[in-house]
Amino acid sequence: MTADLPSLAVNVAVIDDGRVLLTQRQDFEVWCLPGGEVEYGESIAEAALREVREEVSLEVELDRLVGLYSRPWLRGYHTAVVFAGRAVGGVLWVDPDEVRAAEYFTLAELPDELLWGQRERIVDALNGVGGSVVRSTDASRPYEVPWTRDELYAARDASGLSRAAYYRTIADAFGADESSAELEPPGDVRPQS
Repeated sequence: MTADLPSLAVNVAVIDDGRVLLTQRQDFEVWCLPGGEVEYGESIAEAALREVREEVSLEVELDRLVGLYSRPWLRGYHTAVVFAGRAVGGVLWVDPDEVRAAEYFTLAELPDELLWGQRERIVDALNGVGGSVVRSTDASRPYEVPWTRDELYAARDASGLSRAAYYRTIADAFGADESSAELEPPGDVRPQS
């Protein structure tokens, strides 16, 4: 993606028996749904499948679009497309360059150290929300966080803090995880029975 175009990311909630697969990132040692940036020339669904395959070696079938999660005032990706799916092949194995660990969690078991913004995506996916959620956060960065990933990692490494502690300083500055995420347009997005 070029700097003048907002980037697009994907997350996949791989669900098995009421549990969701989370990965613990190498860079900040926090947990999140598998995912990453959509690459030039691939569809959003192809990116979702590729990211799961690269990070945890699973082949996934996408069952539904959970929603779109936008953060126009935060640098990095602009919008994340979140899918729910299930593993249909492969053996759970993590890419040690990106992921420290991968585990399935119920809602009650979610780790405290989640990547900022992930909790609402996980809750939506596990609660069966599908195709009707567009959430946007208007939270701006309270201080200047480095623009590029390389600058962010250099600042992390120079901080003298552990990876997780450095990340926590950034996440704490943003405030509560779901405090400013609003539905666009507002309305009832619960699955229809």
